[in-house]
Amino acid sequence: MIAIKNISKTFRQEKKVFKALDDVSLEIEQGDIVGIIGFSGAGKSTLIRSVNLLEKPDEGQIIVNGKDLAKLSSSELAKERKKIGMIFQHFNLLSSRTVFDNVALPLELDNAGKAEISKKVNELLKVVGLEDKANEYPKSLSGGQKQRVAIARALANDPYLLLCDEATSALDPVTTQSILQLLKDINQRLGITILLITHEMDVIKAICNHVAVIDKGRLVVKGSLEEVLSDREHPIIKQFSISKTVNIPQSISSTLKREPEAGLFPLVEVELNGNILFEKLLSVIYSDYKIPYKLITADVEYLGKASFGKLLLHLQGSPVENEKAIRYFNKNNIQNTIKGYA
Repeated sequence: MIAIKNISKTFRQEKKVFKALDDVSLEIEQGDIVGIIGFSGAGKSTLIRSVNLLEKPDEGQIIVNGKDLAKLSSSELAKERKKIGMIFQHFNLLSSRTVFDNVALPLELDNAGKAEISKKVNELLKVVGLEDKANEYPKSLSGGQKQRVAIARALANDPYLLLCDEATSALDPVTTQSILQLLKDINQRLGITILLITHEMDVIKAICNHVAVIDKGRLVVKGSLEEVLSDREHPIIKQFSISKTVNIPQSISSTLKREPEAGLFPLVEVELNGNILFEKLLSVIYSDYKIPYKLITADVEYLGKASFGKLLLHLQGSPVENEKAIRYFNKNNIQNTIKGYA
């Protein structure tokens, strides 16, 4: 387990003082994937670099597997750092070395034998899907392939912890998803704990089990992914969790009325914040309340046992029946807005 206890870090430049971390505490269980999200300048990079003491906190403790890293000697700290892999936004590959040699570098620095290096590097290139790129140079690789090389290099010393510093920020969305899937596979296959920082909620949703939100150097919220995303009223989380707009089809919007009229039915936008499953919501409306409806559109995702997103429902019961549905939404804190009548 990793325990970050009450760490603070202040930077001083000339007469200016900037507190990057302010009494931050966080526990990370072995084998977990934890994301730290925050805006630019919130203190994310300082926090993750404090875990392996690339940035030494002014106060507090970094306890990894029962050892307080700040109290270790230089040689002891160097030994512990070998078991903490790190990948960065910009890959940091050596252009003069082949893919094989880039991955081999940590092993060479550890004075491993040639046979051991060859075996280990080839295994790692297979893990990241680059066994056919061993003799190529970084300049011939795509961004996603470069990051895969960086991941393989970070795994060379069999780390128990992998730190990811905005590891997908320089990648396109499709490549980002492939890298996140690779990290998830590594976590499950090798049991490596992963701590990542990002400013993108989609990254957190795709891979993390737990999440902490950092703002102005302080952790303002932390918990399971479902717990944090359910707290849509928190101003910081609200900024990261803005739901996508659900567009009303032209065929409906062209005839939509603002006020109810005979023969028209309410078009309701419903937002799911983890408080009810998508299927359960529809079952309550149709099976429990016997209200006919049309599902016009839905943008819903599943995180664990929770559903998040928006949908458009065209309720088509009697006025009394439709009102029952609205009352049910309100009673169960399911956000809803009548967009008009059609």
